[in-house]
Amino acid sequence: MNILGMLFAIIWIYILTVLSRSKLDFWKYCWGSVGLFVLMMILVQPIVTVPLTKAVASVAGILGGFTKMYSSYFQYGILFISNGGSSISLFIDYECSGIIEIMAFSSLLWFFNIYSFYEKIVVTILGFIWIFIANVLRIFVICTLIYFFGNNIFYFAHTVFGRLVFYGFSIVLYFYVFTKPHVIRQRVGGFSYDNT
Repeated sequence: MNILGMLFAIIWIYILTVLSRSKLDFWKYCWGSVGLFVLMMILVQPIVTVPLTKAVASVAGILGGFTKMYSSYFQYGILFISNGGSSISLFIDYECSGIIEIMAFSSLLWFFNIYSFYEKIVVTILGFIWIFIANVLRIFVICTLIYFFGNNIFYFAHTVFGRLVFYGFSIVLYFYVFTKPHVIRQRVGGFSYDNT
């Protein structure tokens, strides 16, 4: 970790303690989530990206092999789609790995004060699996569209339709992890929706 990263970590922790002592929960949540995301992008992202891209290519390749629509060269993070007389290779890179979405979700979750520590561990693992599967399904949908409609649909499949699929799954995840528990566990005066 470089000097700039260490300096940011020290400043982040100091401001986090000040916000915590001041009981400024909203600002603590904002500062903590953004800071954790930045630290994870500095420390974790370089280590996890390559294995994650290979895993996405591998699992998406299983679907491609099962449907016989495309093949996977997961050790290189490449999917090869051949339809009729044309073919195209898709490279699963940093942006397609889902690492940004996983880290954003984890950062938001760990400063969300609805869950206990152990609940956060379980929800983080389940959220990681959900985002991973959503990303694999996004890649599968992109490859399926290219297989049936040719290489000319690549831009639409990747930029529009694939993202709609992925963000549809993300909305469901965020609803069940953040919105619904917050509404159920909120307390207004002496009234609560929580059964406990």
